[in-house]
Amino acid sequence: MPTHAAARAAAALLALEAIAIAGLVLWQLGALLAGDTDSLESAIALLVLTAIGAVAVFAFAVATWRGQSWGRSGGIVTQLLILAVALGAVTGVYAEPATGLLLAAPAIVTLVLLVIAVRAAGRESRDAASPDAS
Repeated sequence: MPTHAAARAAAALLALEAIAIAGLVLWQLGALLAGDTDSLESAIALLVLTAIGAVAVFAFAVATWRGQSWGRSGGIVTQLLILAVALGAVTGVYAEPATGLLLAAPAIVTLVLLVIAVRAAGRESRDAASPDAS
């Protein structure tokens, strides 16, 4: 099935998000090696979970590029989770509005592109399933 342009753009943004998450893994590894952690066990667990997240988001990017619905679904869930983190960044005692905006802006763009891609894939699927009227 040919992939819609919005799906290709969303896949590219998902891949960039995966790279950013991989950057977090490197940052966490550096903090772990420098001894800048209160709990070694928690730091290792967080590092492993972040690495799994980076791999998952990259898999969503590849699947979205290939036009597979599970990649779009996973990408949508990822964007909603990023938006939840962004909301947390702009609220509370230690609010960082700039960080929240930095997280939310690409997540909103990617979410919109993924929804457009879902709608296009649904339309293509319906068109392929319907008998030709010609």
